[in-house]
Amino acid sequence: MTLHINQVTKRFGGHLAVDKLSLTIPEKSMFGFLGANGAGKTTTFRMMLGLLDASEGKITWNGQSIGYHNSNNVGYLPEERGLYPKMKVKNQIIYLARLRGMDKKEAEKELIYWLDRFKVPEYENKRVEELSKGNQQKIQFIAAILHKPELIILDEPFSGLDPVNVELLKDAVRDIQQRGATIIFSSHRMEHVEELCESLCIIHKGKPIVDGGLREIKRSFGKKNLLIDADFDLTYLHSFPDVVKMKKRMDGVELQIKNEEVSQAILREISGKGFIRQFSLEEPSLNDIFIEKVGASFE
Repeated sequence: MTLHINQVTKRFGGHLAVDKLSLTIPEKSMFGFLGANGAGKTTTFRMMLGLLDASEGKITWNGQSIGYHNSNNVGYLPEERGLYPKMKVKNQIIYLARLRGMDKKEAEKELIYWLDRFKVPEYENKRVEELSKGNQQKIQFIAAILHKPELIILDEPFSGLDPVNVELLKDAVRDIQQRGATIIFSSHRMEHVEELCESLCIIHKGKPIVDGGLREIKRSFGKKNLLIDADFDLTYLHSFPDVVKMKKRMDGVELQIKNEEVSQAILREISGKGFIRQFSLEEPSLNDIFIEKVGASFE
């Protein structure tokens, strides 16, 4: 069940929110959809779900558009809260699960499993408004996946979660994908996308500026990161040939360099000046790529 986005455009009056976007998201994959605020991510998600009509182009999943006829196989966690604050957690989740065709007993069993897994079984009979922002996010995630959908769209799923609960949610997302679901998610935390996604798209002003497999994207970027920690001053390296930029760290410096060969020239330069604790060459981070690609497109 591949998701195809074919030359999709969305206009709101004179504003062009999405501009001839084309993507193919394979079945059972974990796909990152990234962009700054206002880039067109949420608009694209809503068109995927059939909540908005495209001005031009077409979106299909398993050869069909998504609508009421197949919404039982889709899960959506919106960035904004979509729960009824006065309703108790159990009543709300069971109600939503029944709307998606689940048997009540099966829904209750799944709810108990997920509340236990997220370490909040005591919230079953609490009203949503009584929960913290992070715990509301857990409940909203449960609502999105309880009916075991085959396509899941998560818009900023880690919002409001502390590091412990981020790990709980990441483990859950991995397990759901391994059971065969296709998962698309957006996040401002690039490290989460790097850890979870095989493929991704960076969208800016409605257009994709990076699209493909994570490994290939990093290789094609060209630049590398060089981490050095030594017992002598390294700051003069900011003017070394083919050093793009330098960032000071508590344990030394991080240099962005044009290619691997530059690292060997730097090693020759600093050898013999003192003790070197660390000298390691790393792939560029997704954050590096995002900043350069999105920043460059403003010029």
